[in-house]
Amino acid sequence: MSYLVLARKWRPRTFTELVGQEHAVRALANALDAGRVHHAFLFTGTRGVGKTTIARLLAKALNCESGPTSTPCGKCDACREIDEGRFVDLIEVDAASRSKVEDTRDLLENVQYAPARGRYKVYLIDEVHMLSGHSFNAFLKTLEEPPPHVKFLLATTDPQKLPITVVSRCLQFHLKRLPPGLIVDRLAMILAAEKVETEAAALPLIARAADGSLRDALSLLDQALAFGGGRVGEADVRSMLGTIDRSHVLRLVECLAAGDAVGVIAILTALDEQAPDYDQVLVELAAVFQRLALEQVVPGSAGDLYDASWLAAQAARLGADELQLYYQIALMGRRDLGLAPESRTGFEMTLLRMLAFRPAGPVPAPAPAAPLPGGAVRPAPPARPAPAAAGPASAVAPAPPALASTTLPGTAAAPSDWPSLLQQLDLTGAARQLAANCLWLGEEAGVIRLRLDRRSELMRTPQIEERLAQALSRQRGTPTRVILEREEAPADADTEGADTPARREARAAEAELATARVALEADPTVRALRERFGASVAADSVKPNR
Repeated sequence: MSYLVLARKWRPRTFTELVGQEHAVRALANALDAGRVHHAFLFTGTRGVGKTTIARLLAKALNCESGPTSTPCGKCDACREIDEGRFVDLIEVDAASRSKVEDTRDLLENVQYAPARGRYKVYLIDEVHMLSGHSFNAFLKTLEEPPPHVKFLLATTDPQKLPITVVSRCLQFHLKRLPPGLIVDRLAMILAAEKVETEAAALPLIARAADGSLRDALSLLDQALAFGGGRVGEADVRSMLGTIDRSHVLRLVECLAAGDAVGVIAILTALDEQAPDYDQVLVELAAVFQRLALEQVVPGSAGDLYDASWLAAQAARLGADELQLYYQIALMGRRDLGLAPESRTGFEMTLLRMLAFRPAGPVPAPAPAAPLPGGAVRPAPPARPAPAAAGPASAVAPAPPALASTTLPGTAAAPSDWPSLLQQLDLTGAARQLAANCLWLGEEAGVIRLRLDRRSELMRTPQIEERLAQALSRQRGTPTRVILEREEAPADADTEGADTPARREARAAEAELATARVALEADPTVRALRERFGASVAADSVKPNR
């Protein structure tokens, strides 16, 4: 007797046996029981999630002698013939091999004829997106108004390629990828029924490798049974899938937690002897970090893939910030692996990054703040790192001096540094641009007067002015009103030199750029290139190093 693969042997025979896809099963069952079955259905989703299985179950439910019903008997001639794949009124079409318009026309010629055995003639068209544009055009009219004895069941892994005119004529069900837990439960049930010796730790490996596809999981299970000689063991499955022994990854985590560089390199050397897929090793490593982070937040909730006591011990050794950093480095390492000279080198550098970098320490408390007019508080300027050595092209001009206090006729004194006050306001977008193009005139009785740069008049709207007033009120802790005055051209003598923050920034940027250009022109290498090759500097390419 020929061997029947597990994916076919354990194909669901009723809706209740279907794994997952409850949203589709519920809708179909209700429609069948109410007698409100649409004439065309579209099932979408990735490979192996149950598209054709649900379509066949629907065909069985429509043609069961006791139906239409959501619980076909499975014993009548129609049910048995559909299960065996020989029901004459279930026409299964592979659109990938019959994509021409002539094939579609031949198929539709028989639509008008009544079913030979069943209640309905059911057309199941798999990978329907493979039909040509002309085929879809020939199919549209029949799909929209088929004879009452015809049902169309369409399945595809790529619904984006379907014409919207086809999609709009169908009831669409998107089938979800199955979570690993559901796949593990289904595999365990099948292995128990098959009386196969199994190590429980092997099943999650198969479920993860299946990537949401139950059919792929059953195919891998068949392969594991052949590889393991009729049993399913963790070591055999790891060897078959090309994954490494989990103990290596766990020891890596222990050495990283202890900062043991010698231990990390020793484990890496042992790993290299197995010629592993280093991308998969990083996947395993990131998975462990994720489980440890989950263990720290909700103890005991990290599942049964790892020993609970080991998880608890490592979660206590590592800080939450360290785990987040390690997880991020592992993800970045996967991205950079293809750019490394060798996979082993890229993986090694990823581990060295984990050893070399630690989360930053606590942020020091800010210095005492100085008061601003009206009770506002100006925070101390943030600490700035020491500038790195810069080349000629990145020379930076010194920052301009702080804005001096300015008193205009008929106003109160302005703050010594309006740009600093502006930095404290929680403003973004157009409101911040407007504020940056204003000059402080003064404040009196909760009213702040600002002078708007005449070149920025188009930015002014009541809504933006209101946002600026609200931001000043929040920052100062007291209701504040803003009056914007328009700058006249030219600026009068009283305001000369008292630039808006935007003007100051533009002037500083110009100074930085000019200094960088001068330094670049004086660079010996640039001068040598000019003299020897007649080279010239593209002015637009010079950028200061900020």
